[in-house]
Amino acid sequence: MTIRVVVADDQELVRAGFAMIVAAQSDMEVVAESGDGFEAVGAARAHHPDVVLLDIRMPGMDGIEAARIICDETNSRVIMLTTWGQDDYLFDALCAGASGFLLKDVRRDDLVHAVRVVAAGDSLLAPSITRTLIAAFTSGTAVRPPRSERLDVLTARERETMRLLTTGLSNAEIATAMVVSEHTVKTHVSNVLTKLGLRDRVQAVIAAYETGLVVPGRLTN
Repeated sequence: MTIRVVVADDQELVRAGFAMIVAAQSDMEVVAESGDGFEAVGAARAHHPDVVLLDIRMPGMDGIEAARIICDETNSRVIMLTTWGQDDYLFDALCAGASGFLLKDVRRDDLVHAVRVVAAGDSLLAPSITRTLIAAFTSGTAVRPPRSERLDVLTARERETMRLLTTGLSNAEIATAMVVSEHTVKTHVSNVLTKLGLRDRVQAVIAAYETGLVVPGRLTN
């Protein structure tokens, strides 16, 4: 199966570089290149790509708004690209529906890996981005509203699985912590995503904070 990709960046050389890396893979195809958010949205609507590599800062419509529209209107998954490890728009980008967040100086192999991971339905963050995300939550700077009734549809085990997702554990590690099989954990994760209408594990982590399931500063396994 060929992974269809749209590459969107306002810098032509950067855009061409990413497109070249993607196109060189036997299992990937660049179906369109875009220079701004409007073009990226149009390309996603027209070509129905599996993955959109989307620069977070572009003229006209920025990457965050483009990601929000693409994730709302299509089944395409978005990987946000940025020059800065401490990007002010990190939380907005993730809440917009992005499934990945990478720095533009990402290594070739890591970029290709990210596209494959996200296309397969999982999520991926650069290590430095993950550290930024966790640091903001643990310091309390990422403010979230009080607990809501949104999680009432989950069973106790599904809530526990969702809480453990916020610690960055793999399915195997969650299985060990909960003393269940890895298959059972996969089922719980799938149920959490389906019941809450979430796209992937990143969105589940965000929802855990938004609903008050996890309190900033209390990240424990």
